Amino acid sequence: MTTKMETTSDIEALEAAIRVQWRAASGEKAKRYVGRFYEATRIGSKIVAKVEGNHGTYIVSIESTAGRVSSGCSCYVGKGGFCHHCEALAHTFLRDPSAFREVQPTAREAIRSLADLQAYLQGVTLETLLAELKANGITQSAFAASIGMNTRHLSTVKSSELRNHFYYELGATKLACLWVLEHLAQKKA
Repeated sequence: MTTKMETTSDIEALEAAIRVQWRAASGEKAKRYVGRFYEATRIGSKIVAKVEGNHGTYIVSIESTAGRVSSGCSCYVGKGGFCHHCEALAHTFLRDPSAFREVQPTAREAIRSLADLQAYLQGVTLETLLAELKANGITQSAFAASIGMNTRHLSTVKSSELRNHFYYELGATKLACLWVLEHLAQKKA
């Protein structure tokens, strides 16, 4: 469980990293998105939110690790993380960090509701779940084939999440991993 002090230091670290990365005021393209994000959450020093863009809904994220920022957006130019949506999310967070709902990662054993499931999936990476599958004798290729996904696409989804660029099928893929892991655990019991 995180303490108030840890939460404050996560926010302060994220704010400091954002101020270094986005020193200037919002550019014209970013200004129209500042304050327009929804489903805004924070897990430690990572923020994720959605915004309506020119071509649909974009998932935008920023994370601070050891004073460095990594960011990503699901828009067509956001792969590197420095699109105007990322800039707008940064300025939105700096304006009001309390607008981002804090999500406490949930342990798998503590999942009792859909909210717990969502918190668990937000707090675990696809890479971690795939490593658990591998430890249980299920390769990434076998898992991908079992859910009808191309192995290269699964690798892309996994590596993209680590760069804070999210594909819409990420949550469903994590859920499929969890389902397999839970059924393996039931078989062992």
